[in-house]
Amino acid sequence: MRDLKQQTESSSRRYIYPFACHETERDLCRMELQALFGYTIDPVGPYPFVDTPIRIDPSRSPYLSLRMDVLISEVSWEELLRQAAELELNDRTFKVKYIKNGDPRSYDEQRQIERQVGALIHGKAEMRTPELIYGLLSHNGRWTLGICYQAQSVWLEHKHKPQNYSTGLSTTVARALVNLAAPRPDGLRMIDPCCGMGNVLIEALSMGIDIAGRDINPLAIKGARVNLHHFGYDSIDLVEIGDMNDIDEHYDAAVLDMPYNLCSVLPRDERIRMLTSLKRISIRSVIVSSEPLEEEIREVGLMIMDQGKIHKGSFIRNVWLCRSE
Repeated sequence: MRDLKQQTESSSRRYIYPFACHETERDLCRMELQALFGYTIDPVGPYPFVDTPIRIDPSRSPYLSLRMDVLISEVSWEELLRQAAELELNDRTFKVKYIKNGDPRSYDEQRQIERQVGALIHGKAEMRTPELIYGLLSHNGRWTLGICYQAQSVWLEHKHKPQNYSTGLSTTVARALVNLAAPRPDGLRMIDPCCGMGNVLIEALSMGIDIAGRDINPLAIKGARVNLHHFGYDSIDLVEIGDMNDIDEHYDAAVLDMPYNLCSVLPRDERIRMLTSLKRISIRSVIVSSEPLEEEIREVGLMIMDQGKIHKGSFIRNVWLCRSE
């Protein structure tokens, strides 16, 4: 029999992350997953999950639904049942959940599979509030089982801000941009130099990232401070009024949502000046713009590592992940 301690120890080397995204954010989902896990993942592929030795909190990403710490890996159905019968939970409660991101099966088939595996595990079955959830994934007919840790959709709480722009970044987009800029955030200093109402700041702070905000618009700073205070953050010290071109500190990462107006375009010389400042103040940066900026990004000496588009109706945002050369 494998008790819970042995199960947990054996699950420390491989993790499964099922994911999903709206079609309007497929590029951003792909970019974020690649930044987090280090390889290209197709959001429209037949198996929307990540299989990796990298362990992260699934609540970081708006696209990840859970993390499954693998216990039994890619075995036949018969071998899965044999190994499941060795799992010992004593008096702990559990349930078995079929992960739909694998081989498609009917509702009745999924429930039957869950019951068969659950009947073999030595513990107390509990469907509503189990202490443990065992995930069961079928991929090309091979079976994987592990302990599931559900993502907490913290970003959903951030949708309801006291202050916001109708064209501001959504919470899902803001959170993905933060992960794109800082996939390994421990010890990093980050900045949002045109922070607006603070959407990026709130997502970064909720992940424990050291971030500062700045904006040249006093009304934006006022709104950002109201929003930050609403979610329990010390807004006065986090955001300052000022031009990003005057920043003299250096940061590891930045998210720059270029100012835009639906009726006008930021002059080219001002875009060049902002991009030059971005290169000076940050090593890794994410640039968001409604305008095509590839030529200007390269002109100032930033290296484009990845790029994509976000759609919101007829409004399109371009996203570039860059590094100072």
